[in-house]
Formats: sequence, C-alpha cells, structure tokens
Amino acid sequence: MSTKPSSLFNIYSSRLLPKEEYYCQGHRACQGCAMMVAVRHVMKAAGRNTIVSNATGCLEIVSSPMPTTAWNVPWIHVAFENVAAVASGVESATKVLRRKGKVADRDVNFLAFAGDGGTADIGLQALSGAMERGHNMLYVCYDNEAYMNTGIQRSSSTPFGASTTTSPAGTVVQGQRTDKKYLPEIMVAHGIPYVATANPSYPFDLYEKVKKAMTIPGPKYLQVYCVCPTGWRSQPDNAIRHGRLAVEAGFAPLYEVVNGQYRVTVDVPEVIPLKRYLEGQGRYRHVTGTPDLEPKLQKYALDRYNRIRTKAGLVPATVIGE
Repeated sequence: MSTKPSSLFNIYSSRLLPKEEYYCQGHRACQGCAMMVAVRHVMKAAGRNTIVSNATGCLEIVSSPMPTTAWNVPWIHVAFENVAAVASGVESATKVLRRKGKVADRDVNFLAFAGDGGTADIGLQALSGAMERGHNMLYVCYDNEAYMNTGIQRSSSTPFGASTTTSPAGTVVQGQRTDKKYLPEIMVAHGIPYVATANPSYPFDLYEKVKKAMTIPGPKYLQVYCVCPTGWRSQPDNAIRHGRLAVEAGFAPLYEVVNGQYRVTVDVPEVIPLKRYLEGQGRYRHVTGTPDLEPKLQKYALDRYNRIRTKAGLVPATVIGE
C-alpha cells in the first residue's frame, strides 16, 4: 500500500501540539472513545477565545454531569435539533454587543458540536439554515455512525450493512439497508467557503484543518470520523487502529473543499481490501456469512472514494491485490 500524506501533514507531524487543554480530563466517556481524542484536538486548535454550543448527545452527556464539567471555555448545552441555530444566534448577538461597545472587539471562534444523529437527521434543517445565512461559525459533526447515546439506533449516517439495534442483521435483513447520507457533499452544495473531513487517528491533519477553518470568514463544516467501540462492538484499544484502517480502505477519505476546490489531504491511491477494516467490528460480523454482502460494501466504499478523487483531479484508486 502507498500512503502519501500532504505537505501540510508532513510539516505538522514534526511538531508538538499546544500544551493548553480546553477540553479537560475527568469526562465520563467510554473507554477507547475516539470522539474524546477528536474534541480535545479541535479545542486545542480553536483556543481559549471560543464559545461552544453543544447539542444533546454523547459529548454533552459525558462532559457535563452536574456539578462538574470538562470544558475550559464558555459552553452552552442545547437541544438535539437546534445547535446550529443557537451557535448562529450567539455569533449574531456578539456582533450586536460589539457594535454597542458592550464587549471587547476581539476575535472569537464560534463552534457547534453535534453527533451524526443531531446533524444528519434531527438538526439538518437548522444546519442548512445557518450555512445558507452565512454565519461566521464552525460546525463540527462527530460521526460515530449511529445514535450511540440513546442505545445504538441507526441514523441516516449509518453505513450500508452495519448492524444496529434498529437495523439488526438477521436472516431476512442484513443490517442497514440504505447508504450513508454523505453530509460533507451536502454542505459543499450550500456553497460555503470551507468543508472538510477529519479523523482523530490523523491528529495533525485534524488540527491543521481546524486552524485553517478559523482563519476563513463565514460558515464552515467539519465532519470527524469517530470510532465508537461500544456501538461498533470493537475493542477499545483498537479505536485509533480502526480509524486508520477506515482511511487506508478508502471508507472514510480525508479531504477538504476550499471555495469549491477539492484537495485530498491524505492520499491513498491503493486501498487495502475493505474486509481488513470490517474485521474486529461486531456490527459487521454477519458480513463473512453473507457472500454477496462484502462485494457490495467494497464497491460502495471504492465508488464513493473515487468520486472524491475525481473531483480533486486524482486518478481513481485501486484495491491492493485486484
């Protein structure tokens, strides 16, 4: 396999991240939760002058059990469906207060965090509205591909074939029956200046994308692929490994779209067979017993990856050994 990171990735991989912590120890996440790694790095990049709006979900539940908090910046807990609306309201209110001279005229980063359920399903209307209105904010979706906080129910971000409590794999139906709703492309269609995907298994790529987003005026969207050992029925100590395998298999490509221009930030021209990524995940254990399912999953992943590569001006990827 040939993996050729971008020049930016090479530059930042030789540096240390800031020592300051704005998302701190003491949260109550499950062992091996990749979302915690992702949020910690997002906050390191965003810095102290940040106001966070957080939708109900895994992140909110584990970070704010009364009377404690893991947040070291102003933080607002809101409903499942309206985090984008609240973040845009905070941004607008800050503009008014500045204009009236009631707050200091300094740069403030406005962040919204929500899971895939609160983004792809319940909160999609509010997200679309905030992006269309052009608010200066970064929306971060931590995508663990199901409603993990409420019992591992499928969301529209759950990939085809994955087994959840509401799309169980059995003798009649083999897991999730629809393809994953690909939110980054929906955000690109809004014409916003910055859209990117990230993965805590590639921390410097994640960090640099957040830093870049904060320098771009207007609405920005970042989708972070977060392994969930509890919901994926995988070992906690394999979370970072599974995140890397998702990229190496082309299942969760890393790229950014700046003013409509695509760039793959971790280039994998020869992907590993998808079964190497699926192994060790209980949500896919039925795949080995269903001969026609694995080729469908492989084709789905490769086709989606190659659509991104084509938009970035790269040649289509191939599977090692084929």
